Amino acid sequence: MTNSSSSSNEATDSLRLERDDRGVATVTLTRPAVHNAFDDVLIARLTEAFTALGRDPAVRIVVLAAEGKSFSAGADLNWMKRMAGYSRAENLADAKALAALLETIDTCPKPTLALVHGAAFGGGVGLVAACDIAIATAGATFSLSEVKLGIIPAVISPYVLAAIGPRAARRYMLTGERFDAEEAHRIGLLHDVVGAEELTGAGELMIRVLLQAGPAAQAAVKDLIRAVSFRAPDAVMDETAGRIADIRASAEGQEGLGAFLEKRKPSWMKE
Repeated sequence: MTNSSSSSNEATDSLRLERDDRGVATVTLTRPAVHNAFDDVLIARLTEAFTALGRDPAVRIVVLAAEGKSFSAGADLNWMKRMAGYSRAENLADAKALAALLETIDTCPKPTLALVHGAAFGGGVGLVAACDIAIATAGATFSLSEVKLGIIPAVISPYVLAAIGPRAARRYMLTGERFDAEEAHRIGLLHDVVGAEELTGAGELMIRVLLQAGPAAQAAVKDLIRAVSFRAPDAVMDETAGRIADIRASAEGQEGLGAFLEKRKPSWMKE
């Protein structure tokens, strides 16, 4: 997703990467014939893309989107057929590759935004949950369908539980039933639900809001959330005080506070 006069594109047979002059990078899944189901090749390419974008100082935001009718139908059928003949060691290596991808998305120091339409099943739900913000069309559908295949959503579970909580996970992981965008919003998987024609516009509005914030502060916020989640306030008091002291004294913190006091835009906000 780009909305600028200047952009650059890179493409493979699995995904397309676009960047604009605002620092917005859009990673688009481009396997519509198989509903953007993923295999070992796509997992590797997504991991490479998010790793590189996370390290690129010119990148401010990473958007994850998809071509075709579906966001991602989960595991590719041919990949699953190959896995059926894998040894435990081969299955373990495969699972660790997916785990590394989700960890890479989750820990990306740039804000990540999933724009979801159509089906997001199995691992596709994991991709949505690993992103910081998720917006979907009203017609999107979701399913943690692994139990219907006699397997479990193990690798994606930390991200899904962080998004929807154990109670909702008990129902949807045990039943494998489909649920709609309204329910996904209610349980916390999605932040917003919009009309079918409004997804791009809603994504752009969110991007504009994110671009108003300091990039170093956003990276620090993501690290802060991981550090203090589910810990007692008194256990993190010294750590959180140290974090705010560090960022106030940083170049970006000084610029942000100075801009506020001087009633001007901070340097990271382009005119």
